[in-house]
Amino acid sequence: MADNSPRTNWVWGAATLAAIIVGLGVFTSEMGSTSCQVAETPPRVMTPADVARLQQVGQVAISPDGKLIAYMLYVQRTPGEEDNGSAWRELHVVDTEGTSRPFVTGKVQVGKLKWTPDGKRIAYVAKRFDDKHPSLYAIAVDGGESRKVVRHETGISDYAFSADGKRLAFLGKSKIDDTIKKAKKKGFNAKVYEEEPRATGVWTATLKSGVVAKDTKPARFLLDGSASTIAFNPDGRSLAVSIAPTPLIDDHYMKRKVHILSADTGAIQGKLETPGKIGRAAYSPNGKQIAMIAGADPNDPAAGRLMVGSSEGGALKAVLPVDAKEHVHGFGWLDDETLVFLSDREMQTVIGTVKADGSNAKVLVGPKSPVVWQFSVSRASGTAALLADTPSFPAEVFSLSLKANSEAKRLTTHNEWLADVTLGKQEAVTYKARDGLEIGGVLVHPVNAEEGARVPLVLVVHGGPESHVRNGWVTNYSRPGQTGAARGWAVFYPNYRGSTGRGVEFSKKGQSDYAGGEFNDLVDAITHFDNSGLIDKTKVGITGGSYGGFASAWAATKLTEHFAASVMFVGISDHISKAGTTDIPNEMYMVHARRWPWKHWDWFRERSPIHYIEQARTPILIMHGENDTRVHPSQSMELYRYIKLIGKTPTRLVLYPGEGHGNRKAAARLDYSLRQLRWLEHYLVGAGGDPPAHAVDHAAAMGDKAPADGEDKKSE
Repeated sequence: MADNSPRTNWVWGAATLAAIIVGLGVFTSEMGSTSCQVAETPPRVMTPADVARLQQVGQVAISPDGKLIAYMLYVQRTPGEEDNGSAWRELHVVDTEGTSRPFVTGKVQVGKLKWTPDGKRIAYVAKRFDDKHPSLYAIAVDGGESRKVVRHETGISDYAFSADGKRLAFLGKSKIDDTIKKAKKKGFNAKVYEEEPRATGVWTATLKSGVVAKDTKPARFLLDGSASTIAFNPDGRSLAVSIAPTPLIDDHYMKRKVHILSADTGAIQGKLETPGKIGRAAYSPNGKQIAMIAGADPNDPAAGRLMVGSSEGGALKAVLPVDAKEHVHGFGWLDDETLVFLSDREMQTVIGTVKADGSNAKVLVGPKSPVVWQFSVSRASGTAALLADTPSFPAEVFSLSLKANSEAKRLTTHNEWLADVTLGKQEAVTYKARDGLEIGGVLVHPVNAEEGARVPLVLVVHGGPESHVRNGWVTNYSRPGQTGAARGWAVFYPNYRGSTGRGVEFSKKGQSDYAGGEFNDLVDAITHFDNSGLIDKTKVGITGGSYGGFASAWAATKLTEHFAASVMFVGISDHISKAGTTDIPNEMYMVHARRWPWKHWDWFRERSPIHYIEQARTPILIMHGENDTRVHPSQSMELYRYIKLIGKTPTRLVLYPGEGHGNRKAAARLDYSLRQLRWLEHYLVGAGGDPPAHAVDHAAAMGDKAPADGEDKKSE
């Protein structure tokens, strides 16, 4: 691991450079005497190496009695030192006083944490020991080694225990036919596009002493479709299973329904009638009702309405107003008639309670608390475990009493070294778009900016667009919040129209209007910060992934006069070819474009960045995972090739082998971060002109060595 003060090469802002000069000591000679000024220590600021070692909590699960909280901790691998790969995921347990103990640590990737019904063990899915695929394990909270509950020939994606702890239901795929395996070994490895993915099925088994006996073979239910989530009715007689017609991701997004199955035979007993996207479902404690998060209609971009219906199936009723200016993203049953919900309201989160019939809704924890991403409820104690962050630190574990006016209590601290890092001030801001619509966003101020000085601005545009940025921790490998602030930039995350967190109506404002009002909101943000005196509008950069990558390409072409630099990640350049190569064409039609290319060729062309390629003057760095199925890498290749052929603006294309729609592995994440920062630095405050060198000194960035005198001190 890197030490607490990793060195990295980066360009110093004027104020910091002045401090360094003072720190070297300024000697003057007056009347034969020599004096020395006292050195000022430059601030310790956030670097890419810091981002590469941040730890954060990824899931919380509170014990039935509320006394312990199991949590998953992401521990990043050190790029260049450990075998490359995604972050390790460890299992830890913390009590309500903040004493945390490691349970399953090291080179492991645990997931799907759940307590056994008796509260004595923590179950998790992981690939351990001689496993070829992830198995289900459980570990006792009072000590001992993990025990394998059940293995499955292709791995386990989700599971549920019956309330009495005697039965297990889990999800998994069937194994590949041996005939197909033998044919592939002989070279017959042709792929039949979209017809070969195997459906995920439902399996059940009886538990003896908490595990499936070795001589017991789990039984599979024959389903028409592919399952993705599962829950046991407390009465033990039925299961709620989310099923899509096929294993394809597009059907998972747009065509899933929750089916009620017999826990004994798998026969379908009912179906929850939902019109669009759905989230998870959960039974009430008495098993008579079922709650879930769902879209308001087929064209709702996000599942964000809290709904309740009969556990036998049928229509659901929204328990919070459909026109509420919020999106619910978590819930739990407090008792047979009361739900606890977690919702996004603009850039903050709130926790509240509501009766299952929609009455007596009230907020327990308001928006001044930490930003909450996930929570787990203990009905016995009336408390909840929270996964939450703030502008000062990434996700940690908190506890909360589910009473009005309660305050969340922080229980874990996994990045103590952050206390020594000077962070840029962060705040939620709003501004008026040109049509009068109010737009919000999160602003990170530069560290140690000179009083009254105008600074560069970098817009970080979120994807989706059915997503939004909360006013919590906003820095990661692709989002240069505090790493940009460390370089003297203002970094702004706009929640442009079409974002979630403000209700269904606002989230639909970008539909049928690719790159219209939604991206005008970005230019209006520039105008707002220019009028406030914060920024130099000639030094504005933009970056983002997926739909944010689309925004970055649009900014470098159609809106080129407003932007001095662009970094596009897994972004869209041509909506006609995008519609024909993406794995989510129906989702794009239903909740975004609301039209098909073959009926509106001109519209799709005019809303594509490549249509404006000849006017592009913004230097653009383009990066993409070679295995991306959401936005095919040809989108980046096409934009790059056209800009290169025209030859009027700098560009570079970087492809990441083995990566998809975003980078998972440590080395690719660090490389991306360094390249992004150097490109923005080079064109916002640096020499500009030709692109910086394509090579990257990863070792220097991680603190293994400092750049020699005369070397480029900017890091990509």
